[in-house]
Amino acid sequence: ASKWLQANDLQKEVYQHLAYYVPKIYCRGPNPAPQKEDMLAQHVLLGPMEWYLCGEDPAFGFPKLEQANKPSHLCGRVFKVGEPTYSCRDCAVDPTCVLCMECFLGSIHREHRYRMTTSGGGGFCDCGDTEAWKEGPYCQKHEINTSETAEEEVITIEAFEKSDTYYCMLFNDEVHTYEQVIYTLQKAVNCTQKEAIGFATTVDRDGRRSVRYGDFQYCDQAKSVIVVSKTRNTSRQTKPLKVQVMHSSIVAHQSFGLKLLTWLGSVIGYSDGLRRILCQVGLQEGPDGENSSLVDKLMLYDSKLWKGARNVYHQLFMSSLLMDLKYKKLFAIRFARNYRQLQRDYMEDDHERAVSVAALSVQLFTVPTLARMLITEENLMTTIIKTFMDHLRHRDIQGRFQFERYTALQAFKFRRVQSLILDLKYVLISKPTEWSDDLRHKFLEGFDAFLELLKCMQGMDPITRQVGQHIEMEPEWEAAFTLQMKLTLVISMMQDWCALDEKVLIEAYKKCLNVLMQCHSGFTDGEQPIVLSMCGHSVETIRYCVSQEKVSIHLPVSRLLAGLHVLLSKTEVSELSPPMLIEHPLRCLVLCAQVHAGMWRRNGFSLVNQIYYYHNVKCRREMFDKDIVMLQTGVSMMDPNHFLMIMLSRFELYQIFSTPDYVFTEETYFPVFLYVYIYIILTGERFSPGIGQVNATDEIKREIIHQLSIRPMAHSELVKALPEDENRETGMENVIEEVACFKKPGLTGRGLYELKPECARSFNLYFYHFSRAEQSKVTNNLTVWALPPPALPPFCPLFASLVNILQSDVMLCIMGTILQWAVEHNGYAWSESMLQRAPNNSPSILAMLETLQNAPHLEVHKDMIRWILKVNILFYVTSSRDKDKAERKRKAEIARLRREKIMAQMSEMQRHFINENKELFQQTLEELDTSTSGVHENSPVISDAKLTALGPEQTRVAEHRQVVMCILCQEEQEVKVDSRAMVLAAFIQRSTVLSKNRSKITPDPEKYDPLFMHPDLSCGTHTGSCGHIMHAHCWQRYFDAVQAKEQRRQQRLRVHTSYDVENGEFLCPLCECLSNTVIPLLPPPRVLFNRSVGFTDILRKHKNLKMRISVCDNVTVFMEKTKYLVLPQNPYSESIKEMLTTFGTATYKVGLKVHPNEEDPRVPIMCWGSCAYTIQSIERILADEDKPLFGHLPCRQDDCLKSLTRFAAAHWTVSSLSAVQGHFCTLLACKFTTLCIFQLSCFLLQVSLVLSFPAIHCQEFSGVSLGTGDLHLFHLVTMAHIIQILLTSSTANHESQLSKSCSSCGYALKEISSGWHLWRNLKAGIMPFLRCSALFFHYLNGVPAPSEIQVNGTNQFEHLCSYLCLPNNLTCLFQENSEILNTLIERSVLFICLFICLLYSSYARESNKLIDLPDDYSCLINQASNFSCPKSGGDKSRAPTLCLVCGTMLCSQSYCCQTELEGEDVGACTAHTYACGSGVGIFLRVRECQVLFLAGKTKGCFYPPPYLDDYGETDQGLRRGNPLHLCKERFKKIQKLWQQHSITEEIGHAQEANQTLVGIDWQHL
Repeated sequence: ASKWLQANDLQKEVYQHLAYYVPKIYCRGPNPAPQKEDMLAQHVLLGPMEWYLCGEDPAFGFPKLEQANKPSHLCGRVFKVGEPTYSCRDCAVDPTCVLCMECFLGSIHREHRYRMTTSGGGGFCDCGDTEAWKEGPYCQKHEINTSETAEEEVITIEAFEKSDTYYCMLFNDEVHTYEQVIYTLQKAVNCTQKEAIGFATTVDRDGRRSVRYGDFQYCDQAKSVIVVSKTRNTSRQTKPLKVQVMHSSIVAHQSFGLKLLTWLGSVIGYSDGLRRILCQVGLQEGPDGENSSLVDKLMLYDSKLWKGARNVYHQLFMSSLLMDLKYKKLFAIRFARNYRQLQRDYMEDDHERAVSVAALSVQLFTVPTLARMLITEENLMTTIIKTFMDHLRHRDIQGRFQFERYTALQAFKFRRVQSLILDLKYVLISKPTEWSDDLRHKFLEGFDAFLELLKCMQGMDPITRQVGQHIEMEPEWEAAFTLQMKLTLVISMMQDWCALDEKVLIEAYKKCLNVLMQCHSGFTDGEQPIVLSMCGHSVETIRYCVSQEKVSIHLPVSRLLAGLHVLLSKTEVSELSPPMLIEHPLRCLVLCAQVHAGMWRRNGFSLVNQIYYYHNVKCRREMFDKDIVMLQTGVSMMDPNHFLMIMLSRFELYQIFSTPDYVFTEETYFPVFLYVYIYIILTGERFSPGIGQVNATDEIKREIIHQLSIRPMAHSELVKALPEDENRETGMENVIEEVACFKKPGLTGRGLYELKPECARSFNLYFYHFSRAEQSKVTNNLTVWALPPPALPPFCPLFASLVNILQSDVMLCIMGTILQWAVEHNGYAWSESMLQRAPNNSPSILAMLETLQNAPHLEVHKDMIRWILKVNILFYVTSSRDKDKAERKRKAEIARLRREKIMAQMSEMQRHFINENKELFQQTLEELDTSTSGVHENSPVISDAKLTALGPEQTRVAEHRQVVMCILCQEEQEVKVDSRAMVLAAFIQRSTVLSKNRSKITPDPEKYDPLFMHPDLSCGTHTGSCGHIMHAHCWQRYFDAVQAKEQRRQQRLRVHTSYDVENGEFLCPLCECLSNTVIPLLPPPRVLFNRSVGFTDILRKHKNLKMRISVCDNVTVFMEKTKYLVLPQNPYSESIKEMLTTFGTATYKVGLKVHPNEEDPRVPIMCWGSCAYTIQSIERILADEDKPLFGHLPCRQDDCLKSLTRFAAAHWTVSSLSAVQGHFCTLLACKFTTLCIFQLSCFLLQVSLVLSFPAIHCQEFSGVSLGTGDLHLFHLVTMAHIIQILLTSSTANHESQLSKSCSSCGYALKEISSGWHLWRNLKAGIMPFLRCSALFFHYLNGVPAPSEIQVNGTNQFEHLCSYLCLPNNLTCLFQENSEILNTLIERSVLFICLFICLLYSSYARESNKLIDLPDDYSCLINQASNFSCPKSGGDKSRAPTLCLVCGTMLCSQSYCCQTELEGEDVGACTAHTYACGSGVGIFLRVRECQVLFLAGKTKGCFYPPPYLDDYGETDQGLRRGNPLHLCKERFKKIQKLWQQHSITEEIGHAQEANQTLVGIDWQHL
């Protein structure tokens, strides 16, 4: 740096330094080393520059600059991809004015109506820009400041050192897909798929990547392979991948150039003066004259640069040139002068607009002062329009745009050229308040260019009615309508600009009229003049038949003229030719009428779609509405009789109404109806400002009333049904409260607006924006259908003469003819629309109406006819109404008397029947009493008796016959041990819903012993059922048919279905619930065991089972002592045994993720485990919802638990007896060691012991002995669980654990330690175990639950203890079993220490819940925008996805984060589901505001998010941008689906309802 300070030629010195060192630092090998390169560059290259700039150590120099700096009042924060942005709907000048989150939270706009979106990257915050905001341009951070200057030197690098190494550089494009690039690279450079994915990811992110390093020949060989290679799924027309062989020194200097630009961006942040110096140097013209500045060169070379380089210099532009109005203006002038060339480059470029310098137009053209300056000084409007025209050169012989047979390249350019329309919208979006002569002149010049554009659209895509044969190929129509939709707002803004200045308006009107006349002169099509005569009037027109000649729906010049005409006052209207003005709009309306009448069906769907969009809200403002305005203009400027005759001629009805005694036929009905409908519209539609004496508020209010008259609508539906202005506003919020009431949503659905009853008076059945379908729906709404037509506002002076059409001779003739047809009773095609508008001064017509009001075939229209007569105040007969009323009253009275007489007769007959059959009634009553008493005698519950679920004192329950019906064959059958098996459809799945340790590594399933489950329940097996019952053989036939059907399906169609047949999955035949096995229905197994032969001598020999268990140290010895040579007798039928094996094997297969093996000794363990886990999960759900343990389970869960528990109790009968006995011994032995006391799930231990205990004596227990065994095993496990609860405390954090535990249970404890606290904690810790045990023994033994625990109340602990045969004081267990206690104390020193320390328990665990979400959704968006892909070197993730189970943020739907799972590449979300949820996952896709459910690799669906806007609606995709807040009720619903293990079921139902979900590659998410 000191050498540079003394140098005479600084530029030469710096260049030499860079030329020598850059190649030595950068690009030294095949793989980049960014950290090492950046460190060396900072030390050798950038460090000296910083020393030179500061004149001292930059560590001291830069802070001094920053301290003395007064930064710009503009924020200028450049948005990252996905970052939240905010736009104030009240204060923003246009929707492109946005704030970053920090500025928004510190601004006044937080309390306004705002819109929230996510940035696509590249824009910057407009905080501090006074031209962007009507109010509150500054946040609290950015106040107005002045700025100072400093020095800076700009350095450019061109030199490079000669070297003999090269790079084969692959460049990004937007044509080839990831798969194509990966395939090509594997083939060309012989790399692995993982390496190819890395290359492709870098190319997509940075724009280029070297794929080979070496000498020129070595790299050129790879290039030739890549260029020549035909990638898969690539058409012949697709150009090859872009690849270059580049010298390593050039690549090195390019890499340093990017680093230097980034460094410049950081340096100018220290001082505003440095920023201004950089701007001056960048805009300074070079020796070559025009376009020789650095800024010009960078812009013009933009399309030749790769993505990474573009992004870097674009950000430098935004942080320097765009931060100051002076330099922003200079840059805007350069940008406007180069506009045509920049757009040409963009058209040839294959990158998206977001990474093109052309995208900076939004930052320049939306500034009002810059836009008007560019219009006046650089003629920007004309430039944009002519540039647009240059790229649409495909014209027909008459100069109109022609989009037929567009090639793929032309279609690609057409999509790109639409961005120019957006630029024109930006220029016009801010309207001038003051007009200068220059602005008028340049605007009108741009208006001329715009008219040339519209002239090329006038009459484009003409169509001719197809007769005889259907059209062979649908013509292209989308391009023309796309162009029309894009220009709709621009046309409206052009009219708004013209309305602001009278001189401009008049000149624009004249120019538009001249262009329209030029268009008419070119559209003659051989039209011949004819004369029409009717009712003494005649008019000269042309012979034209819409159904035979060419007609076009595109008439933008005519419609623009109509819009300008409304803006004129009456005195300014020059002499026009009204027939010429109305000709083409009238043809268009006739075309629509004929299409609706079915006359153009052979023209295919293309015409139907055009007519749809013609009336659609996206286009109608500048199409259908303007055609109506033009016809209204014609009526107001010409003789209405002439207008009606021309209209009759175009509708091809002239001959009908001019011919005397024409007979009305069904074929004539529809054209006449549409003619009258257009007539109603012309006279009745006065709610547009300039036509009727109304304002814009009245217009939007009327639109809302008619939309809500169809049905109540959500806010989003209503917004879609209303036209938007250039600021994406409908004006709905200003008037909605006046006309509608808002109804808040429930747990599902959306908030709805309902029409206020008093507003229904404004309803008009013939509202011109109703489609036929909507009009049909309205007729079902009786509240508005029965109302008369509303009062109409008066016309404006310009259209005042339009009312003369109501009293024209031709109109009276038409009405008279129609009414005459009705009188003559050709009423099969009659419609009330023909009676809607009746003239008020024709006696003959009124006489016919008087006749029609009593016509029987018009009964339904009687009220309408009477209303017409009443409106005219000429004929209204009250006598007929009074007569009808009296007649109806008389008939009602007769009907009432007749009903009373019939009822009296029936009562008398009943009394006679009872008296005659007294004996029969008495006998029936006696039988009822007998049957009732019999039920009471056999009742299992006596209300006053104590209910006990287990043990010798277990309540005896009478057996009930269980008769069920098969849903497949509809045959009833009783459930017996020796009958055919009946089964429940069931679904088994691995689960981590109860897990307290999700990070636990899953052991090898082939070697894993599931006998002992850790209390953290890291992974369990859950069983659920829909509750539908089938015969086992019926189910087997059904499943075989499903399998055969899937095998017959072609392989390509069998890839994705909502169920996987190969894994045994099927849909329940009745409810289509996903299932993968069946549970056999069994009678209570313990009742069956009680019937077995009892051995009293065994009981004498072994007096007390409790003593045997308590004193034996070696349980194997106990088994040997109590084992007798009695072979087990299996009482079940072969069918039931087969189903026991089937379900057991399915549980084993799914739970351990192994191949089925019914001989594996782990099968019974998995069955017991599934039973225990399912009971625990249901107990937790009931506890979380604060519901009683019994009485509130749905039938399907109750049936599932009953069947599952009975199955688990009976499964040992089809298992290896020695294996089950061995499991029992192993389980019981663990009680007498402290080795695993902390590692046992006591409830699973209890279930396993109780269910395997009958196998010890091969079912030969007496009932008392079996019950006694259950009781002592339960006491033993309960004692172990108490010890477990106490031993899991720690001295270090007992107070915090105590407070946490007790707060979760609802107890507020004092800080002072006491035995009472210990007892309360112990009760809280053991309650879940007791509740699960109560459920288990209830379903095992069938003892009903006491009424006290069927409701929530006090003393639940005592009632549970009573039901489970436990003492209320649990210490009695240890006193009664002192031998067991002594054994445990002898073997556990920890147990003694426990009582010495009196530690508090922390075992009462909270239920797992989904993560907590912020109330404001923008917090999540901000969090996601800061999330970087963990495998892409800090690159921002494109689809950040949040796991709602554990809170992990994932990089979804990207190649970079794909991992291998079971030999298949899967996305980050799919891989995470297996680590976090055992294959089931719930995610929130942050940028789409969408919940994602995943199950396995092939199943998934999208679910509505829990975030709602103020109108009770979700915003999936963040399209509307309304602020979103968390709805806790909907989030709880998602959480409940997860806790109930219903995610897979929800996915199945969603995929069955929407087949498109099946085709999504869920594994790649």
